[in-house]
Amino acid sequence: MTSSWAGSLDTSGIGRAENGVVSSQILEALQLHPVRIPMRHRFRRIDHREAVLIKGPTGWGEFSPFADYESKTTTRWLASAREAACSSFPEPGRDRIPFNATIPSVTPEVAAALVLESGARTAKVKGGDPGGTPEKDFERLEAVSDALGPEGRLRIDVNARWDVEEATVRLEALSGFELEYVEQPVATMDEMLELKRRTGVRLAADEIVRRSPNPFEVVERGAADVLILKVQPMGGVSRVLDFASRAPLPVVISSALETSVGMYSGLLAASLLDELPYDCGLGTVALLEGDPTLEPRIGFDGYIDVKRVDPDPELLVRWRPDRTRSAEMLRKVRAAAEVLT
Repeated sequence: MTSSWAGSLDTSGIGRAENGVVSSQILEALQLHPVRIPMRHRFRRIDHREAVLIKGPTGWGEFSPFADYESKTTTRWLASAREAACSSFPEPGRDRIPFNATIPSVTPEVAAALVLESGARTAKVKGGDPGGTPEKDFERLEAVSDALGPEGRLRIDVNARWDVEEATVRLEALSGFELEYVEQPVATMDEMLELKRRTGVRLAADEIVRRSPNPFEVVERGAADVLILKVQPMGGVSRVLDFASRAPLPVVISSALETSVGMYSGLLAASLLDELPYDCGLGTVALLEGDPTLEPRIGFDGYIDVKRVDPDPELLVRWRPDRTRSAEMLRKVRAAAEVLT
């Protein structure tokens, strides 16, 4: 998978002074705005989405790692935020990006309504969640499939919650849905390889790409058929596009549940790929009750416009958390910067 632009941004100085020492002045020179926005439906065990929006000399970036992530992981998220705020992005290669609707672990009725509301032709359904059952997953998939209609495309995302045996049984039971692919059904590279030997369903790699010290290992070992690439967890647009340019597998650019500020980086990355064989997972702004911008990046008729939007001052005030929560969110930004030595 090649890209029309890759590797041209220098993010090596993120959080550092010229002599290589971590400098708090780097962050102090930027404007940091915490926001906390309710979710429409509980997702990834969270009911609010927290982000620190960062204004720099070239625009706005977003730092929104999940609360349980350690600083050594969140450095990539900070790299992505500073890239957006302090580097010059190229012009988009496409005006709009096809997207999939993302369906949380909700009732079949709500799942169907979310699909119809999205206007998307593809849907990714969350499965394997704690407290769920195979029967509930099946009913949700069935409702989504019916809502999409015969021309729709269906995916399931398990977030590595199955083992190989369960995955084998579950995918056989779901064979009637003709899944486009199953995203991260099992946790490890070895399990992905074993599952590939057992099933004809395409396997998409997410966590084993972005959490690996050697993300390219999944390609070298042939452990997946599709690569899910997320801009913030991988360190920015330039790094995602560089990876995509070297990977001989189809790529799906997906979100990390950003606000519209951070979503632009994903949309830009997708726009700069030479090919988009699958609809992208960039429709998650619709899962939020609000947005810090006046033009949320919510899709229409299966596409999202590639347009950079800035926060609205009044909405930054509206979504700002209380003083204690704001201080904790800002502490995490500084902790990430301290790790970048």
